[in-house]
Amino acid sequence: MTEPLPPGAAPADRATTKPLPNRTTAADRITTKPVPNRTTAADRITTKPVPNRTTAVAVQRSLDGRHDVAAQPPPPPPPGWRTGERTLRLGTLAVVALTAASVTGRPWVLALAAVPLVLLALALPSGPRPEVVTAEAEVGPRRCFEGEHVTVRITVSYDGEAGRLDPGVTLGHGVRLDDLAVDTHHVDLVLTAQRWGSWTLGTVDVDVYDRGGLARRTVRVELGEIAVFPLPGHAGLTPIPVRLPQRLGEHTAEQRGEGVEVTGVHPYVRGERQRRIHWPATTRRGAVQVHQFAAERTADTVVLLDVLADVVDPVTGASSLDETFRAAAGLVRAYLRTHDRVGVVSVGGRTRWLQPGGGQGYFYRIVESVLEVRKDLAYRTEGLSLLPPRALPEGALVYVITPLTDQRIFDVLHQVRGRANPMVVVEIPSGEPGLEPGDSEGELALRLWRADRDAMRFALVERGVAVVAHRPGETLDLALAPLLRTRIHGGTR
Repeated sequence: MTEPLPPGAAPADRATTKPLPNRTTAADRITTKPVPNRTTAADRITTKPVPNRTTAVAVQRSLDGRHDVAAQPPPPPPPGWRTGERTLRLGTLAVVALTAASVTGRPWVLALAAVPLVLLALALPSGPRPEVVTAEAEVGPRRCFEGEHVTVRITVSYDGEAGRLDPGVTLGHGVRLDDLAVDTHHVDLVLTAQRWGSWTLGTVDVDVYDRGGLARRTVRVELGEIAVFPLPGHAGLTPIPVRLPQRLGEHTAEQRGEGVEVTGVHPYVRGERQRRIHWPATTRRGAVQVHQFAAERTADTVVLLDVLADVVDPVTGASSLDETFRAAAGLVRAYLRTHDRVGVVSVGGRTRWLQPGGGQGYFYRIVESVLEVRKDLAYRTEGLSLLPPRALPEGALVYVITPLTDQRIFDVLHQVRGRANPMVVVEIPSGEPGLEPGDSEGELALRLWRADRDAMRFALVERGVAVVAHRPGETLDLALAPLLRTRIHGGTR
């Protein structure tokens, strides 16, 4: 069971915590499309690629100030046809002219009302307006990485004759509108995924005008959701534990086997292949000696994510949660590339896990299994539940990626250590708290904060846990390289 964070709740240390609100549904991400009149969109209607300047104007106008997501869903657009901007402008001019004529008592002022009235008469459509207007959206791809483009094509169908289309775009979190093109039946959007997560794209309200532009009708299109994967950190090194499971793989084990790496020679035993005879040793010892090879095994790896809090670096603004997922994605991809089995466990809010599996396609299953963690950060659990036994196979190498800012993560480390799994703690630096110039008390608090973090690292190292630091912008290989000096040992049950 989870409960909301109590008011004023603070993280375990003095680092700045970035609050993440509950993720809302698609309806909660819709902002109200303004009903007041808008200027003409003729400069936005195009059947060819839009130039950069025109595109910027079209994008800005289609958003119409809707950069923030409202907490409450807006009402649906009004049904049926209603007055357009052109009708309101011309009608206002005619009314003003008639009012001026009646107030001043000068009949010639009535001539000023003739021009807008004639324009209104000429703009009347020759045929009936469309009675049925529908719109469908095609979004692709639904799964992408940070920084990639998502294209949206909205097809508007109607049973009669219509004029131009005027879209109003309401975007959800995590995406940006980069390009927009409109023709008589289609609205094309180009979005950019800015941040990993499972996001609602938003809605598009398309105004369909009649042939004269005097009336309009609005149809709303829901764009649905997309899954944005974090960009994996670059990692090519794959440290392994001392003991490997009895499965054929690419890592050299300490046991004898049928691998390709020579580990020594031993006396010939009946049944061994003669092509493995080591002739120099045979000649020197006077007895047949054969090559001894090491076995090649696969490794089980589990990436454990600390999502108890999202800590923001006060200087760089980097998010510990973002860096945690990018580092985890890099580790998962590196081990899957060597045909190992990889699993994932996220601790914080509701525990999510996926037991180890293999194959390049498993990477997407692993990432998708933890994309929903953002909405869990608004809740605090009284105690962390026990990790599922199937999530941590016996002897699996466990990478714990954490900023070490919440003391509850040590309960998780104690569980992993109690199962005798070899473990590596990958620390994501969260930055030091900011200080005001001349603040002597703050300087003392900062020294205590540094000493507390050094004590946490020392306690882990004393218990035989490897601790490495991964800094944003650096390759993961720099952090993993010291682990290649020796194989990673596990604890004892």
